[in-house]
Amino acid sequence: MDVDIWAWVGDTQQQLSEAGNVGLAMALGDLPAQAYEGRYPQLDVMAPAIAQQAETLELPWLEFYARYWHLIGRVGDRAQGAVAVGDAEQLLAFAEREDVRDCPAAPAAVEALALAWANADGPGYAPQRLEKLGAAIEAADPAGPVYTGLVTQYVSALTDAGRAGEAVSYAEAAVERLSAAGRQATWELGAESARALLAAGRAEDALNALQAAADFQADDPVAKPHRDGVRRALILATLGRVAEAVDALPDLDVVGEHPGDWVEWTRAVSLLAGSSQITNTWQLGRVIRQWIDYFGMMGGYRSRVELALIAGDLAIARQGVWQARLLAGLAESGTVELRDSTGLAERIAALRAAADATPEPPAPGPVAERVAYFDAADGHNADPERWAGWLSPLSGQDLETTRRHATTLGYLGYPATGADIYWKLLVDEGDVATADADDIAYLTTLLVEARQDERLEQMAAMLPHDQQQLTLARLHMARERWPEALEAAEHAVAAGSGIEGRRIVAAAAQQLDDNAKGAQALLAILDELTEEDTWRMVVMATSAEDWDTVRKGAAKIGMPIKTTTGPIEEEMGLIRVILPAPDGGQRQVLSIRTGPATARLALPQPRGMDYNAGDLVVFDPQLLEPVPDDPQEAQNFVPPFAAVRILRPGGYTSYFFDGAAPSEEDWAEFTEVMAERGWPMWVYSDDNYTITHPTSGEPLPGVFGWVAVPPGVSAVEVDALLDDATERWSHPLAWLDLAREVDVEVERHERIVKEYGL
Repeated sequence: MDVDIWAWVGDTQQQLSEAGNVGLAMALGDLPAQAYEGRYPQLDVMAPAIAQQAETLELPWLEFYARYWHLIGRVGDRAQGAVAVGDAEQLLAFAEREDVRDCPAAPAAVEALALAWANADGPGYAPQRLEKLGAAIEAADPAGPVYTGLVTQYVSALTDAGRAGEAVSYAEAAVERLSAAGRQATWELGAESARALLAAGRAEDALNALQAAADFQADDPVAKPHRDGVRRALILATLGRVAEAVDALPDLDVVGEHPGDWVEWTRAVSLLAGSSQITNTWQLGRVIRQWIDYFGMMGGYRSRVELALIAGDLAIARQGVWQARLLAGLAESGTVELRDSTGLAERIAALRAAADATPEPPAPGPVAERVAYFDAADGHNADPERWAGWLSPLSGQDLETTRRHATTLGYLGYPATGADIYWKLLVDEGDVATADADDIAYLTTLLVEARQDERLEQMAAMLPHDQQQLTLARLHMARERWPEALEAAEHAVAAGSGIEGRRIVAAAAQQLDDNAKGAQALLAILDELTEEDTWRMVVMATSAEDWDTVRKGAAKIGMPIKTTTGPIEEEMGLIRVILPAPDGGQRQVLSIRTGPATARLALPQPRGMDYNAGDLVVFDPQLLEPVPDDPQEAQNFVPPFAAVRILRPGGYTSYFFDGAAPSEEDWAEFTEVMAERGWPMWVYSDDNYTITHPTSGEPLPGVFGWVAVPPGVSAVEVDALLDDATERWSHPLAWLDLAREVDVEVERHERIVKEYGL
């Protein structure tokens, strides 16, 4: 995005703020950071809201800006494929509108569509990518903001099309064009050139190219370190430089958050798995299986097949024969989604041949005794992948074996396979209506995880009423269909389903904001509740202001309450309440705990927030951070809890002040005046905040913050008190918004703001 876009952003931020949309204004400039830093929950909420606001304000460039960054957050690090193609096509159509096409960043919509296509099936969409990108590049100025992104994607498309040599030449020419335009190549272009060189069989040159790009500025600076590490490790592994490759390879806990890295990381690991530094374990296989499912859901069809084949080879290396066969079948079924499956049939056949030629690991004992061996195995050190193979001979015939085998398959990422075996035994060959409740629960879990909803509903129809309704409640809850979950769970409870039905009633009722119903469902079996259940009941009862139930829950937990009737309003120490911020992030507010699950906010908040000092908040009593082990740190620890809802607003109003920091004596007197009146006041500036002396131009220590006043205090009273409390300060304090509200000395406050550069 170039300066014109940022000018639009700045202007619109001011417009939104003046219109009272403080949250949107705060979020606007943060969208790129949200996309790059992986703050996707924020991005997924704020970007559509900003796009809608831009449409209302008839600012199409801004609407493009919001929609573009939202899409980049999806097709970039999250590597969404087919599920994002439609939105990418719509964004491109929007960018071609007459009132948008002159936006300097509009061609970036082509880049976003090319990324979505590449994520879905890079080789299969290569011709379309080259066509769209080629036309956009021809019309683009190398000095413009979108040029490097377009040529980077063009190099990628050439590589995926099997034209790696041409991709290398194109990248070199693009760098020259950029240099002639006075611009440097990005790290992404250098890294894509390295990928092309690797695909061309020039691994040493690829390493040199990646090294040459190390100091280039990245379009996505947050992703650069882990992307560079993965690509570097793959190249080094290809060169056989194992120790260096292992050093470069980011840990699993790093790449696990970045789907865009998964295929290359797995390729690198497969090349290094034979070394002593990288261990090829069942845990690795389980993680890759989860990644395969992710790409299946996101429409990353090529990545899904690639990972299945690589995972199959890794499984063979650790004698996971049954898993290799399943992965070969998964890869084969995945080729149906691809536009170009050249060479894949041969790779799948080779994987199956390797599975047939690989011996199974020796079993720990005779088939008839393996359940006993399984139960006696060390659950911490046992290898579930091997046990899945060892249990398979009797699975589907013997119930005890089937339970263990099917659930182990589900744990390893193969719930559909486990469900098929369980289904055959319980439904096809047995009477599921008379099956043990645990077996029904296990099969339900497998069917839910395999997303076989119709099959689950078919099974539910065969069950007695209580089990039928409980099974449907489990399904509805898993799919977040809360009204249906509540209805089915209530039927299950009425039929005597037990504590699980009541838990689902409570969870669904809480989601539907029927807290009284949820609390009562748990109160009825108070003696059976775990501590977690009891806290849930306390939170819901607090939200419903059912103080008798709150007291009963507190007594069960062992939390003393001084009062015996009415609302609970006690001082139980300071806590941090975590509330949503207007930009989609989080805000910590120091608060006074007043009950088992209530707190009163102690700090004033800026205007436009949904909460303020004096508000009574319900919070979830589950600690968000552990208490420090160090006794001194533990003593000063203020526990953080997540807010659930505002129970009762305090009705406080906040006013902003800004100016030069006074002397310590003057400031102490000022804060004492605020405290005497019970007006919460908080300084939001830090020691680095400075303002400008109006005559000398020298920096002065500054201070800004908010003061909140309770209902009944007029703005005129606040203005008069601030004026009286600060009149003897050597430098004046400004409260411009308040002055405008009361229409008192507005020009004086405007002058202070201007002269001191506030």
